[in-house]
Amino acid sequence: MSEKLYTVGKIVNTHGIRGELKIVPETHFPDERFAKGSKLVFVHPEQGTQLPVTVEAAREQKNMFIIKFQGFTNINEVEKYKGWLLKVEEQYLSELPEDEYYYHEIIGCTVFTEEGEELGTISEILSPGANDVWTVKRPAGKPLLLPYIDDVVLNVDVNEKKVTVRLMEGLLDL
Repeated sequence: MSEKLYTVGKIVNTHGIRGELKIVPETHFPDERFAKGSKLVFVHPEQGTQLPVTVEAAREQKNMFIIKFQGFTNINEVEKYKGWLLKVEEQYLSELPEDEYYYHEIIGCTVFTEEGEELGTISEILSPGANDVWTVKRPAGKPLLLPYIDDVVLNVDVNEKKVTVRLMEGLLDL
């Protein structure tokens, strides 16, 4: 497979005896990603072994998804996939509205102040509530937590992997 793959969930356990799997979603679009007929790929986290799969049925349960994939009918067939990642091929990613980004587009971006000072690299995205928070790994000191709001994030250039921010008072505790 030459397509780029993007993680949309992690297989954490089996569910019942009919071949269903418990998935922790790692996507803002679980309803779309796990819809019946969705084409996904199981990926072994270390070896990178891949197995294309198709969603037969899915339901949400306590911040997880219980998913049945076509071709699997009992627990013995799916048990070996515990701990594997669930990925989607780039071709199945939807166009996002302006000012919305996929995690993989933001993580790894270098962050600069509007004055041009380099602050560090975005290492993870947290979703604590009303808005996402981008964690910036700094060369020294504690990570910087940037709320993804218009007052702070001025410009995002995913092609250049560059984010320009305005530091509000209290954001940068050195």
